[in-house]
Amino acid sequence: MSKLKAVVIGAGYFGKFHYAAWNRIPEVEVVAMSDLDEHKCVKFTQSFNIPKYYVDYREMLEKEKPDFVDIVTPPNTHFEICKAAADLGVNIICQKPLAPTFEEAEKLVAYCHKSDIRFMVHENFRFQPWHREIKKLLENDEIGEKLFYLNFRMRMGDGWQNDAYIARQPYFRTMPQLLIFETGVHIIDTFRFLAGEIKSVYARLKKLNKDIAGEDAGIIFFDFENGTQGIFDGNRYNESNHPNPRYTFGECLLEGEKGSIRLYLDGKITIQKLGANEREHQYQHENIDFSGDCVFNTQKHFVEALLNNKEFETSVEDYLKTLNVQDAVYASNLKKKIIDVEY
Repeated sequence: MSKLKAVVIGAGYFGKFHYAAWNRIPEVEVVAMSDLDEHKCVKFTQSFNIPKYYVDYREMLEKEKPDFVDIVTPPNTHFEICKAAADLGVNIICQKPLAPTFEEAEKLVAYCHKSDIRFMVHENFRFQPWHREIKKLLENDEIGEKLFYLNFRMRMGDGWQNDAYIARQPYFRTMPQLLIFETGVHIIDTFRFLAGEIKSVYARLKKLNKDIAGEDAGIIFFDFENGTQGIFDGNRYNESNHPNPRYTFGECLLEGEKGSIRLYLDGKITIQKLGANEREHQYQHENIDFSGDCVFNTQKHFVEALLNNKEFETSVEDYLKTLNVQDAVYASNLKKKIIDVEY
């Protein structure tokens, strides 16, 4: 079977995880890459054995005629890149945030609907191995059919310094919306994956580091359509007590009618039935590349769905629902009241 012909746009901090993952997926051949910085192009082509590079991504799309493009660039560039790919009939997998605003995301989706392409958002948190395993446990009714409550607590510890974010992702410092737009959206999508659609939210957001533009802390209360309640309690300022806070990104508690499931910072999952002791649940997870190899898992899902004409879990249409919740979070914080999510 011939391989899918791929090109990748972007050579920033997170791009290296994408390129490394594509090199491990046998059904894919990355034939070229593009970035405005030619020095980065040279470095990436050498590091990941990519045959050629282009500074102009449009030229690359036109000349290489790929089966799909992987977009790993800042959100303000996504609309024009996706337009160019859609016009040429090139399938798309695109990093989040999908666009600077919900309105632009809707515009992007509507434009791409006009062409006969497949489009998936690279939302990788739900593909972390612990979340996949917890989903299986819930589906097997390990803590009962009814899920009462889920709580995710996150402390990143990379945002308290005077030079916070400069070394890894300096544009974080000037983003008018940070914690929820860039990181909390992962948790929103994961909550939808684990517990279903979200009915309403109440959010209180704060800025702890005075040297950045956007919020870096917040607590969000979620009410789900099925009656489940949830809390996201996160900030990027205070530190985790685990040496690698970016492994699981936090700890999670899920409570149901028959007991509890806990995710620990080292990836350990436990189950505690009502009236019984907590016991560790054995499953496979490894500290490979980014956060349990979730980038590889995400891209593998994209390829398998593309080859077998199956639905993407994080199709661009479905991801608009996650962005609806994100918008409701910011509206709730602004208006200081519960906001119903409008899908």
